[in-house]
Amino acid sequence: MSEAELKEKVVEALKSVYDPEIPVDVYELGLIYDIKIFPVNNVYILMTLTSPSCPSAGTIPGEIEAKVREIEGVNDVSVELTFDPPYTTEMMSEVAKLELGFM
Repeated sequence: MSEAELKEKVVEALKSVYDPEIPVDVYELGLIYDIKIFPVNNVYILMTLTSPSCPSAGTIPGEIEAKVREIEGVNDVSVELTFDPPYTTEMMSEVAKLELGFM
């Protein structure tokens, strides 16, 4: 599997993880800042949450890690949480903005 194919599969996996309070997946919400694939299919994900006090702060990164680990061929997964830059609704995809009535 190529790096590009693996990255596509990671994005698919991310689209199956939802913020419990918002009916939009973490990818479309713009919570994923970066996805890197390192040699031997090690996946690094830099992400944020809608707010530092998000009640699901403890569960979303773990759920993301679990979903990405399920992808065939993935060796290791590292999920890093950051609040820099802080999340804003501007980071949402058009799909999410439409879904949530921002457009």
